[in-house]
Amino acid sequence: MGDDRVVDALFARVATKAARDRPPRGVTAAEVAEAERSLGFSLPPMLVRLYTDVANGGFGPAYHVLPLVGDGRTAVSSYHHERRISWPAQVLPLLDWGCGMYAAADCRDPDVPVLLFEPNGIEDDWHHAWYVDADSLTHWLETWLAETGWYGEEPSDDIEMAQWEAARERLAE
Repeated sequence: MGDDRVVDALFARVATKAARDRPPRGVTAAEVAEAERSLGFSLPPMLVRLYTDVANGGFGPAYHVLPLVGDGRTAVSSYHHERRISWPAQVLPLLDWGCGMYAAADCRDPDVPVLLFEPNGIEDDWHHAWYVDADSLTHWLETWLAETGWYGEEPSDDIEMAQWEAARERLAE
């Protein structure tokens, strides 16, 4: 199977599992364009596809993916709020794990690595709170489907997250 067919199959599986949670409809191209204008950067095609082809949030691991746009708390509004405090440029909050923790997508990287922001116990050096949860959005979705992520029902015993090396630089932007 070629890469496009593998990705198509993955998104079909994600959409099937997401449908169980009855998430809201996907966003439109116009809504994506408005979100990008508000954010000040383009969303990677894989992330756009997640929000257009699967749903506008409301699915995924544990507390569910934040909606991109809409009423209430969204990925866009969370980005703006967190950027005012201390948040890296072009890193979109995807999911709020609670206790200040987030899953977030590095929108600057075409593979869309998913990062874990875990600020608990960190007082000043916020770059120490950033870890690489998955090297790509597709890998993160695969671990959700397989329930093998650190948050899953049957997490893998060998999960060890590396620090996100670009955190210090991106926080300074």
